[in-house]
Amino acid sequence: MSLQSLLMMTKQYLPHIARLCLISTFLEDGIRMWFQWSEQKEYIETTWGCGFFLATLFVLINLLGQLGGCILILSRNFVQYACFGLFGLIALQTVAYSILWDPKFLMRNLALGGGLLLLLAESRSEGRSMFAGVPTMRESSPKQYMQLGGRVLLVLMFMTLLHFDTSFLSILQNLVGTALIVLVAIGFKTKLAALTLVIWLLVINVYFNAFWTIPAYKPMHDFLKYDFFQTTSVIGGLLLVVALGPGGVSMDEKKKEW
Repeated sequence: MSLQSLLMMTKQYLPHIARLCLISTFLEDGIRMWFQWSEQKEYIETTWGCGFFLATLFVLINLLGQLGGCILILSRNFVQYACFGLFGLIALQTVAYSILWDPKFLMRNLALGGGLLLLLAESRSEGRSMFAGVPTMRESSPKQYMQLGGRVLLVLMFMTLLHFDTSFLSILQNLVGTALIVLVAIGFKTKLAALTLVIWLLVINVYFNAFWTIPAYKPMHDFLKYDFFQTTSVIGGLLLVVALGPGGVSMDEKKKEW
């Protein structure tokens, strides 16, 4: 069965699966804010010395913003506003949890933002522009550049998976992984490269982030759970690339003109 045939068979369901995967980390984090209300509030209050009111407000904004955004995206209502809200929460958490100074977590957050950019592009009607005065010609459409930005940011997730040692397996994994992320970034053989990355990332995620094998009372359980759902969200972004294609700013699109 060819890739094209597979995509035609899954065309009706793939965008829905992609959206569900993409919002999974926000859904999990919103639920965690509810069940770990006191711990989250205490962490923010202690780390920033901001007092009870601001710490409580931070947790409340994250809880309502993430769960509300997920509901809007899944119901296909006000998706653009939901995406902008989730962008804001990513930025807020990056500062609040000092992710800005941790390259690995920063790249993962940027990759998550790339997934949201792709979702924003998918939700955007071709006939209407979100930006007043911007031409709607295909070559200059904001949607095309959202797809480009989303693709480039998504591949940052894979930069965190590279292993810098001299074993044959690590070198092979790095070479293949780098080739695939370059293909996705430049938009060449994009759907095939993105689908290959989905399978690769899915295997890595289930194998290395199996939080369900760790007792819930151990700190490692929460760390692995966080990584698992963040990775699942990036998988959702890549599935959107598979479903929608690379967009106008890509080598695949330029090949059609040649």
